[in-house]
Amino acid sequence: MSDLNPPIPAASAPPPSPESAALASAAAGSAIGPDWELDFYSRPILDPEGKKRWELLICSTPEVGEDGAAASDSFRWVRTCPASSVNSIWLREALQAAQADATASGVAPPRRLRCWRASMRTMVQRAAEGLGLDLIPSRRTYALVGWLQQREREVYPQQEGYLAGPLAPPPQAVRPVPVPLPEAARGDSWAWASLPVSALAGAKAWDSGFSGLVPLPEAAAADAGVPGLRLFSSSRALAVAGWLAGLEPVRLEIVGTQLVLEAGMDDRWLLASLPEAEAEAAAQAFASSRQQAAGLQFIAVQSRESDQRFEGFWLLRDLPDG
Repeated sequence: MSDLNPPIPAASAPPPSPESAALASAAAGSAIGPDWELDFYSRPILDPEGKKRWELLICSTPEVGEDGAAASDSFRWVRTCPASSVNSIWLREALQAAQADATASGVAPPRRLRCWRASMRTMVQRAAEGLGLDLIPSRRTYALVGWLQQREREVYPQQEGYLAGPLAPPPQAVRPVPVPLPEAARGDSWAWASLPVSALAGAKAWDSGFSGLVPLPEAAAADAGVPGLRLFSSSRALAVAGWLAGLEPVRLEIVGTQLVLEAGMDDRWLLASLPEAEAEAAAQAFASSRQQAAGLQFIAVQSRESDQRFEGFWLLRDLPDG
């Protein structure tokens, strides 16, 4: 097994209402905008009746520019919901309003909607039906998580009814046991790799098949090392990349001596069992990235080590889920 810093090849340059049907038709006949990321959940604020306030947050997934930064401001939309109205009907009407507001602002409506809370998946699915939105259960919602964390620090504490002081922690979800990757998503071999943040700034111009980039965080130091994996398959690299794209990769982690890929909403895939020393070195590299590179990681898929083309390249971020 190679160490954590081998060189990586440089890349070359019920039935829908009339209103919802109309919106879906308009979406189908116009340009498709970036995906939306959604969070519909209670906040640490009590309303006058002593019930927790619910809030819908929607933001578009930022597009990445040639310099690695966000190409433009993302669409953001907020609406509060009375606790007595938390249901798929209210959410459906709110999604319709968000679509209409986006269109009125000159923002193309999305085709895909990502929801990262497992407890809300069914409600969001019902609300999205007939609105021209495909639901993707996924924690690949880095922009939304960052926005929610900013609101928790700066917005909610300033509002009347804010629940100040320590709160009882939510029950910890039982994490699924990692399972081996599907055979179709496995390469012939793999290797550790590392890239500086500055090199990733040009990733948009790289020769790639499947690609999942995120804007480089402002907090990431330009010379910080970003750990990642290179997967190789001499005959099936593009197919492997397609499978990984469908898995919605979120972040890499070391659990004991296991290398695990978290993906989708709550999927955990076992990539490899490592020698103890290698697992420790990888854990340190991930921890260093959290401190210096805002949790950036990557996965690359190539036919062979000497290739200049990536059949798949994804930037990941090791973030708390909000």
